[in-house]
Amino acid sequence: MESFFIRYRNLLVLLVILLAQIIGLAVQVRHTGAGRNSLDPGDGAGVRLIRLWADAVVTPPEQAIHSTKLGVEYVWQNYIDLRHTQSENQELKRTIDRLRLEQAELLEDALQGQRLQALAAFQQKYIYKTVAAQAVGSSGSDQSRVFYLDKGSADGLQRDMAVITADGIVGKVRDVFPHSAQVLAINDQTSGAGVILATTRLRGILRGNAIGQPQIVGILADQRIQPGEKVLTAGGDLIFPRGLPVGVVDKTVRDPNPDKDGFIDVIVKPAAHLDQLDEVLVITSTEPRFSEEQQQDLATSEAVKGAEAAAIAEQKKASAIMAERLPGLIDPNLPPEKQPLLETTNPDPVIRPPQALHPDRFTPGGAAPPKAAETPTAEPQSSRESSPESSPAPPAAPKRNPQP
Repeated sequence: MESFFIRYRNLLVLLVILLAQIIGLAVQVRHTGAGRNSLDPGDGAGVRLIRLWADAVVTPPEQAIHSTKLGVEYVWQNYIDLRHTQSENQELKRTIDRLRLEQAELLEDALQGQRLQALAAFQQKYIYKTVAAQAVGSSGSDQSRVFYLDKGSADGLQRDMAVITADGIVGKVRDVFPHSAQVLAINDQTSGAGVILATTRLRGILRGNAIGQPQIVGILADQRIQPGEKVLTAGGDLIFPRGLPVGVVDKTVRDPNPDKDGFIDVIVKPAAHLDQLDEVLVITSTEPRFSEEQQQDLATSEAVKGAEAAAIAEQKKASAIMAERLPGLIDPNLPPEKQPLLETTNPDPVIRPPQALHPDRFTPGGAAPPKAAETPTAEPQSSRESSPESSPAPPAAPKRNPQP
């Protein structure tokens, strides 16, 4: 080793001197970033070459070490250290399933709240006594369009009561049990409801056809019936109140019965979703019931009428008492309705003078006596003498009977 340094002593010294010069230049020269190197301008711009070279030497190994570390961590976490991954995965799956169930329950609650709000608005619009019920099942047959409710006779339900929703009518109660009831839908072939077309004012009977579509049967062909026309209850069946929505006209078809030439069947698109029933209302009474505000208005109007009637009675009583205390102001010759104290047409009545017993033409308001009732009066002597026409004729000489 010693012989190596002695042998190449001059060369090593030269290399050390060159290295020192290069380091000195690298300390003084700055790299401006524009592809040019310059001496230190004194303003601090650029990067010294010594730092640039150091970075170029140190950065690649450092990047390699960092990339190797990341790769090792990834392999360890994702392929080697997986002892709790399966349990965590199962727990996350159970959490996701629970959140989905809660989301479905919240969505169902929101939809139910909307339906209940619609039913409440319907109850306020149509003032009937109703009972809310839940549809719990159906007949399970395409030939029978019936479903069941969770309310029965214990809740006030009876046979032939109307079942409706906020959208329109649904059917009528067919059989009633203590805690449940069977409802016959309007699209059943054995059902029936009196309906009327809103625009053309044509009446008919609504019932279901073979495929479960509500239709109005027994109507004469009329070109005025157009799709989209509203159909309402007519109220003549004594089950459904008048004016409830039934649906809209879908199309018209000819009556299949050959004996009914000229008649048509009107297919109706129901307003209520008959295949998706949840909450319904059963009309238990069609007598109108009033809200609290309406009842207060009625009570106020009755009180005002009672006060007015009492005031009129007091006024009549006071008039009668005054008439009794002042009998001299009552004219016995006048009818009762024209008495000064009882006359209500003039607020300040005036006492009228009594009528004359024998009115003549000079009596105010009296009629002159008829000419036939006038008696002749004696005329003055001068007028008789001056008027030869009015002078009486001389008396005629008495006739003498001839002598026999």
